[in-house]
Formats: sequence, structure tokens, C-alpha cells
Amino acid sequence: MRKQKIGILKISILTSIIIFGIFSSSVLSEKQNTKNINLNYNIISKDDKDIFLQRVEHYLYLKAEESEQNFIVNYSFPPDYNHQVPILLEIFDDSTANIIEYDIVDDFNKPNQLAKFIIGSIQKDEIVLIHFTCWVLLFNNDFSDLPYYVKIPNRKEIPEEYIIWLSSTNVVQKNRVLIKYHAQNLKGGGDNLINFASNISDFIKNHRYFLFLIQLNLKVFFSQDALTTLFINGENVGRSHLACALLRSNNIPSRVLLVNNDQGFWTQMHYMVEYYCPNYGWVLIDSTMGKTPYETNKQIINRICYPSDEDDTKKDYIIPFMKGEEQWLWIDNENIYPYYIDCDEGSKSQMFSENQITTNSFTADYAFFITQSVFHQYRKYLGENLNEQNLLHLDNAIDNQKKGINEFKENQDINEYIYHMDKAYDEYKQIEH
Repeated sequence: MRKQKIGILKISILTSIIIFGIFSSSVLSEKQNTKNINLNYNIISKDDKDIFLQRVEHYLYLKAEESEQNFIVNYSFPPDYNHQVPILLEIFDDSTANIIEYDIVDDFNKPNQLAKFIIGSIQKDEIVLIHFTCWVLLFNNDFSDLPYYVKIPNRKEIPEEYIIWLSSTNVVQKNRVLIKYHAQNLKGGGDNLINFASNISDFIKNHRYFLFLIQLNLKVFFSQDALTTLFINGENVGRSHLACALLRSNNIPSRVLLVNNDQGFWTQMHYMVEYYCPNYGWVLIDSTMGKTPYETNKQIINRICYPSDEDDTKKDYIIPFMKGEEQWLWIDNENIYPYYIDCDEGSKSQMFSENQITTNSFTADYAFFITQSVFHQYRKYLGENLNEQNLLHLDNAIDNQKKGINEFKENQDINEYIYHMDKAYDEYKQIEH
């Protein structure tokens, strides 16, 4: 009966689209339309779309040098950005940290978000664990609509809000002579932005790769700034910085992304790059794989780095310890720090691709839209001091979000996913302000 209701709604709305070209409709709840929410977007394609359920799982061990009372841990949380929207933060029962409260809050630089944990008392030399996962819904963009030719932009063609990603920083030294020299060689005599970005990607992957292998075998990497990476290659951090330096030296906004990708083993964050293409948007580069454009469904973005983030990158990169990886993690107590045994046994994170559904464009767009709407409400009330009745609505909403995730993961049922997200939204709207 539930699926029949949803199917009837889709047919009705799609008929309206054909007749009028646009539509405005209410979100379906269990027995009636949910109030106060309108759909105001155009369906631009009738082609099927792939949507993906993914999650990134984190093991964060914390150690105390001194006994402490409450302290705060902020950890990068996937932003609602472009092709991805978060669904839920789930804390596992094996967490040993005394988590008094947790919330998802805006970072200073949007659209970045932080998972904020308030942790209770911890004794000297005690090690505690926060084990949590972030569920995310993604579309795939393979950039097949990227134009073959786009001219390298001049300053006037760049939106004001993107000028910041033309900056020179301590690790992205775009004005150094050698950086400019190699950028000019890679550009050649042409002005094709797409070709230039591709040349940079190929160059970074293969440039002095034998020196990377030496560092890998020694298990000690040197500075991950752009210039050092140009001399002796580097890890994914340094390669991303070098890509940004080469692009920025030619007036192309570019930025580092902290992501988790499905590498098949426990790791910390992976580093990628986006560059700005005029009249199109941001285009992904995986400078470690040497590929651009790079599809969006292969990773979850955790943070869009601003210039201030670039100057807070790894201070060392000694593989057995992996210290200096904390630029997505902030603790407000100097006596508490991340505890690393090594990359396999200590603090670690990994992305998992849970399932994929191919469905019509309308259903995919609606699933994305209702997930955004529910997550906005979830964030609003998570961590709030609610009375008993409102807390019941919050618990019911979260329960429906989890049921929707399970329907997607276990049964590949997009209709049931949408049904439970609709119910979750209805529960949130019943919370009294």
C-alpha cells in the first residue's frame, strides 16, 4: 500500500511536469501531505540516475596526559555540498569515551561542518575511543558534460567568492620561479583549461616517481609543500598542493579537498583537488591517481580546505605513527591528544560503498531533496534540550532515518527509503519550538 501511494504521487507529478514544465508539490507523509514544505525545482532530464548510499567510519582514540574534566572534540563532518548530502551521524556502542552530548555544527568556513562531541572526565594516561560513522547519499557526476574547450580565465571572469583560492600559502607556493616554469611548460602554447588541468594531473602522477618509492620504502616522507613535492615527489597531500600551485599560478582557482575514498584498507584522509571551470563549476582531480575529471561517487568529501587549512597540514609523515594528520580534528584541551598506535591499529577511518540504486530522474532528485530537508531538521534539533514530548518526536524521526538507510542498504528499495524519510520529516515538524 505504501509503495502504491508513492507510485501514484510520482505519476501525478510527472504528468504535471509534462503539462506545465514546472511543479510545486507537498511532501508525502503516511496518510496525508506534510505541511509547510514545497518543491520548487525543475526536472532537467528524464534519464535514469545512479544514487549511492555510502558511509565513512571513524575510530578516534584519545589519550590524556593529565586527568581532565569535560572537554570538546570537533571532527570534520561531510558537508551538504553539490553531489552529496549527509543523512545521519551514528555512534557505535563500543565507544568507551563518556560522550555527554554530540551535535553537528557549522564550521567558520561554509559549507564545512563539524561533529562536536562533549566528552566527560578522563583520567591521566587513560585511552578512550569515539567510534562513529557518517551516512551520506550521493549522486554520481562523471563530468561527461564538461566542455572540451574552455579558455583559461582572466581575473575578471572569476566570481569574487572564489578569489580566495588564488592565494599563495606556505605550502602552495604559486609564485616560486620553478612552479611558474613548470606550469608554463605544461600549458604549452595553448589556452585550453581542460587540457592544462589534464597535463598537470598526468605530470604529478609520474614526476620523479622513483623518489616517491624510495621515501615509501624508507617509510619517511619529507615536507608536503608544493615545491618539495616538485623536487622529490610526495604523498597525496603534497601532490594536491603541487596541483593547486600549478593551477593558481595561471589564475585558476583551485582548492584541496579532504576526503575518504574506498581504498580497501584502513587509512586516514585522502587529499584531492578541485579547480574552477568558468560557466561550469568545480571539477575534481585525483592528483595521486593522475586523473581528471574524476567521478564524484568514489569518495566522500569531509572538508573543503581554505588557505588557512593549507598552512595547517602535516608537520611530519612517518608512516608507523602517522602524526600530524589532525588538521580535520580539533580538541580544546592541550592535555588530550589523538592516540596513534599505527595506521592499522590506531585512529583510523575508511569509506564504505553500501549500495547503489538506479532510478528515474524524478525519484532520484526527490530522494536527494527529502534527505536534505530531513538532515536540516536533524541538525536543528540534535543536541537541543527538548522536553519529553519533543524528544519522543526526535527519537522517532531518527528511527525512521535509520529504517530508511536500512531499506536502501539491505533491500535496494528507494520507495521505502523515501517513505521513511517522509515520516522522519513529519516527526521533526511536530517538534514544538
